Amino acid sequence: MDLGIKGKTALVLGASQGIGAGIARALAGEGCNIIVGARREDVLADLVGEIKSNHGVEAEAYSIDMTDKAGVAAMCDKIRGEWKPDILLNNAGGPPGGNIIGIDDEIWEASLQALLMSVIRISEAALDAMIERKWGRILTVTSSGVIAPIPTIPVSNVVRSGIVSYSKTLSNEVAKHGITVNTIIPGRIDTERTKNMDAFAAEKQSISVEEVQKKSQGMIPAGRYGTVEEFADVAAFLLSERASYVTGSQIRIDGGAIKNV
Repeated sequence: MDLGIKGKTALVLGASQGIGAGIARALAGEGCNIIVGARREDVLADLVGEIKSNHGVEAEAYSIDMTDKAGVAAMCDKIRGEWKPDILLNNAGGPPGGNIIGIDDEIWEASLQALLMSVIRISEAALDAMIERKWGRILTVTSSGVIAPIPTIPVSNVVRSGIVSYSKTLSNEVAKHGITVNTIIPGRIDTERTKNMDAFAAEKQSISVEEVQKKSQGMIPAGRYGTVEEFADVAAFLLSERASYVTGSQIRIDGGAIKNV
């Protein structure tokens, strides 16, 4: 299927590894020119080189810390003035795990900035050109914790739920301009973050990582963790011309793991 996005410009955040990098590769494979953003500039440079070599599209890297309000504001200026992306993939690393009682203000504030306020400001910046063109795609990676709170990552549960409400509200306002706004929910995708969460759970339960993984896979109807490529393929579709009538939705890529309807 031709996704109809060849030649469009995509800004992909949180692209240094895992899901973000996978989505950047998938969009480049569809012919999109790519701007990748994350904190790790050296890793981004390698990804840009790979994308250019493998797909023959334009690509550039931008170092950004989503907890840095001033840095995000500077990036928003580039979005409005220079990049004018057709496609925006919002993605940021999650806050630390733990229990919800007694979390320091600094953690709450950094998480609200990275996962909520930065997404809002970056989305608003991207919308200027999208509204003018009467076409745009905004997709934000959240977490299964927005449907069924995950006990080990309470800050993520709370803050990411806010971005779901924002995305739904925004989708209603911009649909008339040919712009879709959706969120996408990863289940147990085989990424470094999932490995770190499994290690945290193993330490907390005093069992091996292998035992944690076996237990987790046993609760997934598909019987395994998902791959980054499986997740990225669905994201690329949602960011494409073919998904023009999908907006205000939460899409689960979880192998059936989320039990809630």
